[in-house]
Amino acid sequence: MLEVDLTDHALYVNGFPHDLFTELRRQSPIVRHKQTILPDRVARGQTDEFWVLLSHPLVQRANRDWETFSALAGPSILASIPENQGHSLVASDPPEHTRLRRLISAGFTPRMIARLDESILEYTTRILDEVIERGGEIDFVRDVAYLLPMQIIAEIMGIPDADRAAIFGHIDTFLRATDPKNDLTADDYQNAMTRLYEYARALGEEKRRRPTEDVWSTLALAQIEHEDGEAGALTLNELDLFFLILSVAGSETTRNAISAGMTALIEHPDQFERLRSEPGLIDSATDEIIRWASPITMFARQATRDVELGGVEIKTGERVSMWYPSANRDDDVFADPFRFDIGRQPNPHVAFGGGGVHYCLGAHLAKREVHVMFEQIARRFSGAEITGPAVFCTPNDVIAASADHLPTRMTPG
Repeated sequence: MLEVDLTDHALYVNGFPHDLFTELRRQSPIVRHKQTILPDRVARGQTDEFWVLLSHPLVQRANRDWETFSALAGPSILASIPENQGHSLVASDPPEHTRLRRLISAGFTPRMIARLDESILEYTTRILDEVIERGGEIDFVRDVAYLLPMQIIAEIMGIPDADRAAIFGHIDTFLRATDPKNDLTADDYQNAMTRLYEYARALGEEKRRRPTEDVWSTLALAQIEHEDGEAGALTLNELDLFFLILSVAGSETTRNAISAGMTALIEHPDQFERLRSEPGLIDSATDEIIRWASPITMFARQATRDVELGGVEIKTGERVSMWYPSANRDDDVFADPFRFDIGRQPNPHVAFGGGGVHYCLGAHLAKREVHVMFEQIARRFSGAEITGPAVFCTPNDVIAASADHLPTRMTPG
């Protein structure tokens, strides 16, 4: 039985504790975790004992085998409430998951994809122009990494420009309110979620009256087959969950990757200079940044049958947690895994889930945003330095551990 509590937010005050996970991984690729009370602001209760997967092969296997390791109960260590199971991308399995995923994919028309490519470059240019105008003294998370994915997910969902500042604020509060280190409360969390749901419903009504070429119009107008065999619209609960997942997951993970990527380039100036002098490495640099960042810390699954994994017997109904940053530093898979190498090949990271039906729907978009951002940073800046202590945030059952503030000085050139 594992003695350390991996859900303890104190472990993540300086980011992901790679040294701890390296030691655990060397002892065993899978360990049993004791019961624990999740230490977030939204009371959830006590967990059962659960399994912790640490190695790349085990994380990849569990992620791909949805029939044995079901996502129906959601990605948190504690199972989601029954009424939410089967009604969102992160809490469903085929065929429901396939149906929901197909709806989102239908919203990405060729014209939208072309428009998104233009928007990513346009917003990146605008953001970096502002950095230069401010003399390079910025909070990199808030002034750069946060802005790009938020604007792009707003484009995808068809959120009008005039509404974005308020919606971004609610999303930020929703994410940060479950971290016990800040002064936000459970009421702040609930209010932010309520505001997001209310906005999602109002936006849906507007899209039904005047649909445009965006994902929220597609979802608001969608007709799907329900469990009783009758065709109808998505339920209000399904639309609420779609809005929350798209707005949060579509922004938070990319923000985490961009923040961690900038930190890595600052801490490895030889790699920063290498990217500037060898711009053709941007594709491999993008994958290395994403491996290094591993913007999702952990997702959980539930065993649907008795199964042997990593030399232990997992029983039906037991929760299994997959720790992606640990898998992405597995020295049985990655040569010198603690070396940040923008030319790393091959790079079979599992930052987007490692394949299978639950492979991250936004993986291509996230890679494109990271690609464009660092391509432009390498072109427009000769260097950067961290000018103050980073502040990390660990919300939502340690599903993510990321920089919340990163004082930075960027040097144009």
